[in-house]
Formats: sequence, structure tokens, C-alpha cells
Amino acid sequence: MPNNYLVTGVAGFIASRVAEMLLDAGHTVVGVDNLNDAYDVRMKDYRLERLKSKKNFKFIHLDISDKQILETLVRPDVPTFDAVINLAARAGVRASVEDPWVYVDTNMTGTLNLLELCKRTGVPKFILASTSSIYGGDAPLPTPETASSDLPLQAYAASKKGAEAMAHAYHYLNGLDVSIVRYFTVYGPAGRPDMSMFRFAQWISEGIPLRVNGDGNQSRGFTYVDDIARGTIQALKPVGYEIINLGGHENITINALIALMEEMIGRKAQITYHPLHPADALANRADVSKAGQLLGWEPQVTLHDGIARLVEWYNANREWACEINTD
Repeated sequence: MPNNYLVTGVAGFIASRVAEMLLDAGHTVVGVDNLNDAYDVRMKDYRLERLKSKKNFKFIHLDISDKQILETLVRPDVPTFDAVINLAARAGVRASVEDPWVYVDTNMTGTLNLLELCKRTGVPKFILASTSSIYGGDAPLPTPETASSDLPLQAYAASKKGAEAMAHAYHYLNGLDVSIVRYFTVYGPAGRPDMSMFRFAQWISEGIPLRVNGDGNQSRGFTYVDDIARGTIQALKPVGYEIINLGGHENITINALIALMEEMIGRKAQITYHPLHPADALANRADVSKAGQLLGWEPQVTLHDGIARLVEWYNANREWACEINTD
């Protein structure tokens, strides 16, 4: 039976794929986004235009940190949502060091507003996107959900920890069913231009010097965006209150990643090495056994195939993708 979903941050990388998959499955999606300039807005416009071409999609330009969202969406003429999927966030560990206030506004106050929407309108299900950064600097590898998240290293992770705690309070007080999905490193076509995969694709393709912070031996567990979107949708099932890792299933060093992308693109990178940023972790890798047991989720796209799809997308959209700001 078709359902009605609210997807926040709908012009974002992961949220746009979640919305697209829900629409393709016959559901109705109301998407909200404030279209901020945290990174080049042309990428958000591209994703949003793809969604607007689909039936049963409605876009509302809203900022979830503004209480106006309650006035807009808590009205008799607005149908009750079957679930709120909160994927709106100020993301990125480094930028949160420069402007922590906007992270608190979006990630904590915004989450509170959406939880209050669920309470006032009787929405039964809430999904919150969280982050592997919440595990701090000394997480065991691979990292299970039971690892400590009490010592975040930046405002980004701290704000996500606050959002998780607030979601638990609304679960406890109001019986709201909550799935918290902690994303590890995600990549794919039309990805965030402040993340390594898009940057490397652009920099290698256009002959721009490729900046590596650290010696390149730090590692990341990467997961393709479609796998992450599927896992997020599978997390709509009733669970009570659960925290679930998604991602990080294929581990690779930054140096090895660059070599693989050089091979795919057919050009050598001009690499420059810089000091490691203090907000960056040396490694991350998820233990996703809980996602398998609870949701029946497992990644399907290999790193090789995923990078090939990213490079293919970049080449098809190179006319404008080459101009996207990656600073």
C-alpha cells in the first residue's frame, strides 16, 4: 500500500536517493530543504530537478531549524505522514570546527522540531541519520553500535549525539518508533563535493593538484549510495528504538583509492601532501552485522563497480561538474 513520507534534506546526496527510491516504489514524498550553500548549490539543484520530474513528489523550501516548519506541516489540510525520515543535516567534521552554531541549529534544534511534529500529528515512525564520527578517536575496528559515543571530537559529532538523545526521549515519553542510522563514508554519482570521492574524480579528470591530508595511509570504509538508501528505507520497519550502523563495508587506504581512480579515469593524479587535519580520524570501518540481523540489509555494489558508476556520471555531466567548487 502506498505511504506518505516526509523526507528532510531532500536535495542532499543520500536523501535524494531515498526519496527517488520511495517514489519509484509508488509512495508519496513531501521533501523539504533549505538549499543552503554549505557546498555548491548547483549540485543540490541537479538532484532536486530529478525529483521534481517524478509524480507524487512535492517540494517545500523550509529550514527544519525554524519553528515555522511546525506551522507549515501541522495543519488539518496536510495529510499525516506514515514516517518522518530526517536526513537534513549540517555535515562535515572540519567545517563544524569553524561554525559550530549552525550545526547545533540544524542537527539538534531541527531534529527537535521534527520530533515535535511527530508528537503533535501522531506520526508513528521516525528515522534519524547520524554519523560514524560519533564514535570518536579510539573506536574498535570494525566498530559496533555498542562502542562508546561519549567523547565526540567535533561539534558535528556532538550535535548528532544530542539529536540521538532527543530522539530517545521522544521514544520514551511518546512511544515514537525510532531508527537511528549511523552512516559511514558514502559515495556515488552526484555526491557531496566536499567529500574525497567527488573531489578526486574532479581533480584527476581536470588535472587539478590533488590534496591529501596526512600520508595517505589513513583508511576509510566506503559504501555506495544506493546501498545506503536501501538500508535507510529498510529501517522504516518497527524496531522500538535502535541504533544501526550502515556503510563502511569495503575498506581502502586513501593512496590505494587514488590509484584505483587514476586507473578508472585514465589520468595520473598530481598529488600534494599536507598535514593531517586534527578533526579527521585515521580509520573508520563499520561492524554492520546488526543491520543484517535486524533489517536484512547487506551492501550489493562493490567498490570497483561503484567508482566506475561515479566516473561514468562525472564524464556524462563534466560540462558543469568540472566547475563545481570543491574547496
